[in-house]
Amino acid sequence: MAVNTAGTRLEERWRDILSVHARTMCEIDRALHPHGLGASDFEVLDLLAADTREDGEQCRVQNLVGRVHLSQSALSRLIGRLEKDGLVARSVCAEDRRGVWVTLTPKGRALHARVLPLQREVLARMLGSAENQ
Repeated sequence: MAVNTAGTRLEERWRDILSVHARTMCEIDRALHPHGLGASDFEVLDLLAADTREDGEQCRVQNLVGRVHLSQSALSRLIGRLEKDGLVARSVCAEDRRGVWVTLTPKGRALHARVLPLQREVLARMLGSAENQ
């Protein structure tokens, strides 16, 4: 049976991407752990910070679903933990009772600003080294 070298190269590239992603997520987890956050927690805070630039601005949870690498139920649980920690606030959408709004609290915005340089440093280090492989 002939080996499909183009397919093999694609698989190798895919595995390389997954490896870089896994190592980078682990490094972000390590960097943010002392601040009580994991990589996924930070990703949600970072998206909310980008989507809600002013205090009190809200984002629909549904708008986050396709932008994080979590299922909808896992995202809901994560937002619940962030809410319990006082980092975000949730409210029901008045126009669509199925919809849920989420916003960064001042505490969440301050924590995001404090750990943002740590996450960006990990990205620069990990992705810079991935490009040099």
